[in-house]
Amino acid sequence: MDSIQAILTRRSIRKYTEAPVPDDLVTELLKAAMAAPTAANQVWHFVVVRDRGVLSQVISFHPHAHMLKQARVAIVVCGDPTIEALKGRWVLDCAAATENILIAANALGLGACWVGIYPEEKRMEGLRKLLGIPEHVIPLCMVSLGWPAEKKAPPDRFNPERVHSEKWK
Repeated sequence: MDSIQAILTRRSIRKYTEAPVPDDLVTELLKAAMAAPTAANQVWHFVVVRDRGVLSQVISFHPHAHMLKQARVAIVVCGDPTIEALKGRWVLDCAAATENILIAANALGLGACWVGIYPEEKRMEGLRKLLGIPEHVIPLCMVSLGWPAEKKAPPDRFNPERVHSEKWK
């Protein structure tokens, strides 16, 4: 799949088969994440979670994370503001890394869904406790992953009314 097709056909997939996601594919996703642009340095950390019991516990503090019960693996994307070169940019860096994971997952035939954590305090604290994430590290999101058990048509979100040429009109 070429890069434009991977971007345009990416969908949030919330249902997965029981087939495992091999470690080498998870490594490919992490390489894609770390290839994302940054605002001067890499502030991200990633926690790979395969334990279905742990993934199921996220639902106790996150009401929209039910897809984690079926996920074969999840990647938690975290930022460390204490090492960022430009203050406040950790969110941008981690979001770019997350998008790379989502696009790469689609290109590899995997289903994936962005599960927002930040800025909800209850979700951030719940995940910190569950995974032992240090207090100074902020969990931005989780990406649930698995082989898709659903198929969704690609969205067409292009809206020329949102495009302004030369200046706002």
